[in-house]
Amino acid sequence: MAMDNFLEEVATKRNRGAETVMYVLANIMMVVFGLWAFLMLQGIMMLINAGEGAGPIIYYVVMTLLTGGIAVLLFLRRDRIRTEYEYTFTNGQMDFAQVFNNKKRKNLGTMNLKNVEALGLVNSGSFNRYINMKGIKRDNWFVNRDAQLFYFYFSKDSVKRIIIIEVSDEMLALIKRYAAPGAYQVN
Repeated sequence: MAMDNFLEEVATKRNRGAETVMYVLANIMMVVFGLWAFLMLQGIMMLINAGEGAGPIIYYVVMTLLTGGIAVLLFLRRDRIRTEYEYTFTNGQMDFAQVFNNKKRKNLGTMNLKNVEALGLVNSGSFNRYINMKGIKRDNWFVNRDAQLFYFYFSKDSVKRIIIIEVSDEMLALIKRYAAPGAYQVN
């Protein structure tokens, strides 16, 4: 019985200090804007009870909606600050996923390496040839710009696409082994 070639990698930020500061700051600002919206809501009630005109009430309503909206937006989007990419290789098939704060997972798709027209390292000459084509759709599925970046070029439903990921040497060796003949390009 043949063994499956399986490898799973997670691309995470190497320097997580700035990411952690941004995440904590987003949480603090979410609470501040939420409290501010609550105080503005109380101000509306006081203005109505005091019989004030429409001008101040409209101002308070707009400010309440604005600050409350910012708090809700921060609540919904803060996990995106901590984004990772997961690459799973199984016998010539790649699965891609985006993971937010180790909680939420978004499946990005599956690709059979036999269907890839060209692939190689981003710092190779062949990458420039494909990335500069007209009408190409580009997906950056990496978090470290200084990592070993790798591209896949293919056409699906008459749309030209390039996916860029960061790979280890072990993943690179498996990809090369299962790629279609002539697909791996250096120049």
